[in-house]
Amino acid sequence: MNRVRLVVLVAVATVVGMVAFGLWSRPAVEGIEHDGFSAERVVEDIEVISREHHSVAHPEERATVRDYLTRRLGELGADTIKLYNYEALVGPENKHVVYTFDATNILAEFAPRDAAKEYTSLMLVAHYDSRYSQPMPHRDTVWSYGAADDGYGVGVILETVAQALKYRDEWQQGVKVLFTDAEEVGMMGMKAQWQNNHEVFDNVGLMINLEARGPYGPTLLFETSPNNERLMELYATTADYPCTYSLTTVVYGFMPNFTDFTIAKDTIPGFNFSTIADINHYHTDKDNFSNINPQSIQHYGAQIVPIVHKYLTDSTYSDKDSLRGERGTVNFTLPLLGLFNFSMPCYWVINIVVFVAFALLFAFDTLRGRVQIRESLGAALRALISAIVALVAGELIAWVACRVCDAEFKPFGIVQGIAGDNIIMAVSVVVMIAIVAALYMRGRRGAVRLTAGSLRANAGANAALLHATNSLYGALIVMFVLSLALIVAIGENLMFFIPLLAATAAIILYRTTRLRLWLIVAIALILLHALSFLYALAMALTIGAFGAVLMLALLDAVVIIPLTELYTRK
Repeated sequence: MNRVRLVVLVAVATVVGMVAFGLWSRPAVEGIEHDGFSAERVVEDIEVISREHHSVAHPEERATVRDYLTRRLGELGADTIKLYNYEALVGPENKHVVYTFDATNILAEFAPRDAAKEYTSLMLVAHYDSRYSQPMPHRDTVWSYGAADDGYGVGVILETVAQALKYRDEWQQGVKVLFTDAEEVGMMGMKAQWQNNHEVFDNVGLMINLEARGPYGPTLLFETSPNNERLMELYATTADYPCTYSLTTVVYGFMPNFTDFTIAKDTIPGFNFSTIADINHYHTDKDNFSNINPQSIQHYGAQIVPIVHKYLTDSTYSDKDSLRGERGTVNFTLPLLGLFNFSMPCYWVINIVVFVAFALLFAFDTLRGRVQIRESLGAALRALISAIVALVAGELIAWVACRVCDAEFKPFGIVQGIAGDNIIMAVSVVVMIAIVAALYMRGRRGAVRLTAGSLRANAGANAALLHATNSLYGALIVMFVLSLALIVAIGENLMFFIPLLAATAAIILYRTTRLRLWLIVAIALILLHALSFLYALAMALTIGAFGAVLMLALLDAVVIIPLTELYTRK
């Protein structure tokens, strides 16, 4: 092993890890005196909003929050502020508790300076009620203070509007702010608005809904309305520090979670933003002011404020239907590198090119004697079996954690109330990678041992190289098959396709240039994607779906480990 290259590898992996978890890839928190979007000003609003529980079971405290928000909208200079009251709503049954309540939505409108003509509006939506009672393992029922959910959304909207008013003379479109009530009990406030006073949505050309699934972590664009090609073009050309995966829209469709945006998304083009970490702060008493994260709040602003500026000032969007597309897109972000956004036909073409390139590369290396078909297929089978074992092991770890913490285990479902769940998942991934590396080295030693006594020079080194190449191709065969299966099934395959693309391109470039630089570039790209995406996946799906996270981590590892040997070998 070349020690210099090993040091370079460790340094690159360290930097990639820092970038993946937010260094240089998320905005710095801006203070009170900053001219642009300031998370610290949002914090001031959240402090007031989250002083008391304000769920549907707390009508007086909720009225206090409502009065504060109405006053703040008035201070911003809203042209009209209207309260929509809906009486005697009945929420869904929750652990044999049924809440009956009145709900009051707040609608504020800000018109362009030149409001003589009809105009299209941007609608910013967040809910101001906090979560109602939530039973927790080994604890009494708890109540959320709503600091993040949805103090983040409400506070960010107030600050976003304040920023937009600075260039009001340039507006071509208007702004509507809708603060809904009773979102936590089945989106009752939004449903009532949609059914009884639908006229408020008639001229809305873009809706941006803000949620919070925990107080920290990146702010993720986790859902868009269907046929989002024009929406994603707007997002791609404006948002700073973008963070999104089109796969999350697919996954979210299968999850038992809904937001106010759910009611409107098939009718009004829009975006749905949220933080994603962590589940044990979500809907519990830990969702309080002491646990808010200003950097996550700043990340909302970095993405949303530029979108709002573009939408309000560009006459293109004066047509209410300007953001309605005909096709969806495939997109993902790599921290620091930004957003990669493709139309479906384009993404299919890229996949086909990579699939063909990998097949030709495998055939060429086989003919040149650099890889052995039988051993590569054996490595692929071992990788696939190991992935299945990791899937089962991850769910078993989740089951044990639930038993220890007396929490309800839901296979591949949302699990809350597990003390140290993030530590359990992180340690398990590290242990799994160590086991995979040990098994790889055992196979390597076996391959070298078979050459003992050979009279050929460098027989052992050649055997180690062949073992690395066979192992790498075996892993890529699995990635190839899974990429093909997923893109045919759901049109999404980034978790398998990115490692396949990076490794295939690196091997081709290495073969043609003899520069090992390409190998470490591939390792860095796969790590960057794996660390950021698997973190988002683990936070979104929780330990209940840890089997899927552990399986994907293993498949990334079986690609990275042989690439590492190819890079560091003498």
